[in-house]
Amino acid sequence: MLQKDLIAFESILEKVVQQSVDFLENLAQRPTSVAAPQLTSPPLNAEGLGAIATLEEFKQRFDTLLVAASGPRSWGFVTGGATPASVAGDWLAGLYDQNPQGTQGQGDVSALIELETIELLLNLFGLPSSFGGGFVTGATMSNFTCLAVARQWAGLQQGYDIAREGIRQAIPILTATPHSSAVKSLSMLGIGSQNFVHLKTLSDNREAIDMEDLQTQIEALEGKPFILISSAGTVNTVDYDDFRAISTLKKQYSFWWHIDAAFGGFAACSPHYKHLVDGWEEADSITIDCHKWMNVPYESAFFLIQKQHIKLQIQTFQNSNAPYLGNPLDNFSFLNFLPENSRRLRALPTWFSLKAYGKKGYQWIVENSVKMAQLLDAFITTSKGFELLAPTRLNNVCFTLEGDENQEKVPLFLSELNKRAKVFMTPTIYQGKRGIRAAFVNWRTTADDVQIAIDEMTDVLQHLS
Repeated sequence: MLQKDLIAFESILEKVVQQSVDFLENLAQRPTSVAAPQLTSPPLNAEGLGAIATLEEFKQRFDTLLVAASGPRSWGFVTGGATPASVAGDWLAGLYDQNPQGTQGQGDVSALIELETIELLLNLFGLPSSFGGGFVTGATMSNFTCLAVARQWAGLQQGYDIAREGIRQAIPILTATPHSSAVKSLSMLGIGSQNFVHLKTLSDNREAIDMEDLQTQIEALEGKPFILISSAGTVNTVDYDDFRAISTLKKQYSFWWHIDAAFGGFAACSPHYKHLVDGWEEADSITIDCHKWMNVPYESAFFLIQKQHIKLQIQTFQNSNAPYLGNPLDNFSFLNFLPENSRRLRALPTWFSLKAYGKKGYQWIVENSVKMAQLLDAFITTSKGFELLAPTRLNNVCFTLEGDENQEKVPLFLSELNKRAKVFMTPTIYQGKRGIRAAFVNWRTTADDVQIAIDEMTDVLQHLS
């Protein structure tokens, strides 16, 4: 069967293209959620069906159950819809099937493509070339990578090598509104998911660090090195910590400064919002997702770490038992710079999209998303059935049903709204209240999509009354 498929490879790809086109042409009409039935899995065929017959089985059994996760009204998770160029890059990454590891005459040139893509991203975000980086699967692995190097730094400040010897003593972590992936990373790193100082946030409905409390907590450490995890775009209200003020503290105290900018870093793409990240160039490390506002297919993120920490990075991730790779400082290999040994050319979809749409393209994507969020904000603000839980600062709208007496109805409202499968949102808790979050990052979303959602929300509310 393999040899038959090899002969029919062109025909196989043509059928995949046609099925993909059919999916994309009907994406806006595809449901945003489904109630999955009980599936009965047939036994594995002894001879195999061949690629075309398998494609047909996939279409019959699974295609109609796949939701419009990349569609214009999927607002539950901060997930962009893949741009045409990024899809082309993603397909080619699978087809060429490269191993992007070394750049010094070992293997192919795909690692150079990844390094070039990092440079393009630094240019897009206005960040200096003092940063180096690489591609991982998402915010969890990006945060993990950065915080692993931060952990190594903290250990050396305390006089020992954590990568070789393990953690001997607690590492102080300060943060105010960490993303769950950062907390998960602390768990995976052996630091502990509960072992951090929860900083106060600013008053007046904010999620940003209270700088006075940060100063107090730093002084309480009495000079002990620590790691600060700050936010460029919190998940509920897209709030930003004061990076200029943190930069000033960085000159006075010894700490590793990490910024989780998974989607909020894209504010730098717009002259209207880039002030939100002023000062972030002083950070030691930054996390940014590509499958969010970059609008490339899922499983794509990158990390940035100041190149001055390159030895720490190698100490953390090097394959010390692989002498055939040579000296990691002399022969660059991603094997020695990030967690995964086995990686596809994950940078290629981002490279394609950056080259295809440039700075103005991403400025438009960011500003259009904010405009769409403002349209939903305007409806909620003027409606009699809904209320905002926090100001809409950028692209996330955090709201609930109006009146404390309706708090118990929030889960039922959201369940009914999502069942209709015209729009998808997710629940949240904000300052003790049940709420709903709508995240706008998809390049396909238009004012018509927002109106469809508003009509559905209004109708569901009426039926609950």
